[in-house]
Amino acid sequence: MDSKTIDVLSNLEVTAEKFWNVSRQSANFISMLIKIMNAKNVLELGTSNGYSSLWIADALKETGGHLTTIDFWEKRQCIARENFEICGLSDIATFKIGSAYDVVKNEINENFDLVFIDANKGEYVKYFEVVHPLVKKGGVILADNITSHYEKVIPFIDAITNNGCYQVQILDLPDGLLMGYKYQE
Repeated sequence: MDSKTIDVLSNLEVTAEKFWNVSRQSANFISMLIKIMNAKNVLELGTSNGYSSLWIADALKETGGHLTTIDFWEKRQCIARENFEICGLSDIATFKIGSAYDVVKNEINENFDLVFIDANKGEYVKYFEVVHPLVKKGGVILADNITSHYEKVIPFIDAITNNGCYQVQILDLPDGLLMGYKYQE
């Protein structure tokens, strides 16, 4: 990670609560996982100010991959785009505005090595319905806020756990990170 990206990430950590950013530990884990998997195509639901997106894009720079990131709030995503510009990572990402569910359902028709869900917690189960067919066999779904918003995400946890295509583990990272490995179609 270059010094510009480190500086931007440090500045974003100051406003992490305001923008609902993932923890540094979770972002670092996601970055490492992308590198370990040699992921080439990642989908993120919930850009916000770009904190997790920058970690993802920096990892994808190493693997030669690409990020598609979606957010409902244009103002937040404008901040993210500025941060990507500063870090020189704009060419690694495609930014989309709108409801994550609607954008995925109507605009996305490619397959992903990894999907990171960190948007409206009450809609996680709907997101799972539309991203499940897009996750490659051997791919991973990650979802943040599994323990911090447990009541809201129970339907999602039940859906992915009972799907039959995923091996699932909730990781003891701040706010709880669910990892679902898709081992069969």
